[in-house]
Amino acid sequence: MKKKNGLMAIILSSAIVLSGCSSMSNAVKGGLIGGGAGAAIGAGVGALIGHNAKSAAIGAGIGTAVGATTGVIIGKKMDKAAAQAAAIEGARVDSIRDANNLKAVKVTFDSGILFQTGKSTLNAASKAALTKFAKILVDNPTMDIAIMGHTDNVGSLEVNQKLSQDRAQSVADFLKTQNVPASQFKEIVGKNFAEPVADNKTAAGKKANRRVEVYMYASAKMINDAASEAK
Repeated sequence: MKKKNGLMAIILSSAIVLSGCSSMSNAVKGGLIGGGAGAAIGAGVGALIGHNAKSAAIGAGIGTAVGATTGVIIGKKMDKAAAQAAAIEGARVDSIRDANNLKAVKVTFDSGILFQTGKSTLNAASKAALTKFAKILVDNPTMDIAIMGHTDNVGSLEVNQKLSQDRAQSVADFLKTQNVPASQFKEIVGKNFAEPVADNKTAAGKKANRRVEVYMYASAKMINDAASEAK
């Protein structure tokens, strides 16, 4: 039991240290995490490093430790995709960890860009931004994608559940028209107002909560390809 406790303490300490290294590149972080003990590969520590419990649900779930070089290869791919997404007007990019503790990317589009209030129809500016974003996804066919729609708390839970689902689906449907394969979409889900990122008591907070998040993360094929390349 003492040995297990000691190992967990080391893992948690390493995770906290790495979470504070904001200037460290995705590639380097990927290598450091990938080179850790197998016990560190899992949703719990992944969420801790990513400062986001939701990120733990994103991932191919391979269930085995990922080697250091494999992590570096995947980290570089995520770095490149994140930089390209950040160049798109109206897109906010965050680095997170997936369920395998590998680097992943979250791109957030707020409702002011994507939709009119209470609507799920994409406007012209949204389509222009998503057209650029689609090119990144097409160029990375082994990245899996999850899309999550969110709302503020105005109106009933039922109304907001449908609205958030419709918005997520609208984004997915448009990306598909831009040649993003349907097979890349692993989850398209409405989260209603259950996961706010700001205070719904203010207008600014409500605006921030009306958003669509697109997660880009390594598929099992990307992990296997990177592992083969690392040999």
